[in-house]
Amino acid sequence: MIRVSKQVKAGEVPIGGDAPVSIQSMLNRPAADVEGNVRQAMELEKAGCEIVRVAIPDMEAVRLVDAIKSQIRIPLVADIHFDY
Repeated sequence: MIRVSKQVKAGEVPIGGDAPVSIQSMLNRPAADVEGNVRQAMELEKAGCEIVRVAIPDMEAVRLVDAIKSQIRIPLVADIHFDY
């Protein structure tokens, strides 16, 4: 049985509904390594990735999301790994 879902967007990438499966990947650099995360996101985008995710382990890392996002074009999803 196929469950019908509502389509939403991450940036300009449609997810759910009748949208095709989007290619996503998780950045594996420490959140504080802004330059490394930016470089990795750009490499992933070049390889065909449509959405990147970054682990956010604490409030300090939250502040780094803008620094990463401002340097990449691909949608960035923050995976919050702490109790806010």
